[in-house]
Amino acid sequence: MGSLLKGKNILITGGSSGIGKSTAFRCAQEGANVVVADINQEEGQNCIKEISEAGFNATFITTDVTQGSDILNAIDYTTQKYGELNGAFNNAGVEGVFSNITKISEEDFDRTQAVNVKGVWLSVKFQIECFLRQNTAGSIVNTASVAGLVGTRGGSAYCASKHAVVGLTKSTALEFAKKNIRVNAVCPGIIETPMLQRMFKETGMTQESVVNQEPLGRLGMPSEIAESVVWLLSSQASFITGIALPVDGGYTAI
Repeated sequence: MGSLLKGKNILITGGSSGIGKSTAFRCAQEGANVVVADINQEEGQNCIKEISEAGFNATFITTDVTQGSDILNAIDYTTQKYGELNGAFNNAGVEGVFSNITKISEEDFDRTQAVNVKGVWLSVKFQIECFLRQNTAGSIVNTASVAGLVGTRGGSAYCASKHAVVGLTKSTALEFAKKNIRVNAVCPGIIETPMLQRMFKETGMTQESVVNQEPLGRLGMPSEIAESVVWLLSSQASFITGIALPVDGGYTAI
């Protein structure tokens, strides 16, 4: 077991599968007490069961990030169980509908923004309020995307949401830097996750066509994003705030 996050209490939204689940494992392996907050109760319980069976500390709370009361409950649960909140990974998100802008409905757009933008905004807002009440330092990492750094055909709603996460991250990092509260974002490239598999089915894209877009010539793995998140949450990144870190196999260098 590592010690990068030893004794730290970390809240992870969207932690039941994919990047969130992999990060929950890595945080626990690095000594953190992990609270997985997710709308999917069955997958969330399975996640913490696997972490616990591996000998690490993790608990679960059902959370809809579009509801401020749910996020407050998750934070309260963390502080009541472990004493205080030290860090958070705001990973809950949806891919929405990928199509040209004329074919995306208002309802689809609103749903994408509700989860990907409002959910992150509420999470950051309440997490920072918690750090201020505690009068402690804190570290927050938000999941953006390479789609928060560049445009993608058919991704108007999704790109809009992820660009918003990058802007939110930079603004709040500046607002609370002097309080020793760090706020950063990771921008995953094309990662092998259940979300990617859904996108293949919905858009008709093939894995081969997607891999051909990656300079490294392969899909990224959730564990590779997790390593970056753990590092940003840890004291090893103590002089880093306000960044949007591409972890994308060179995609944004093209």
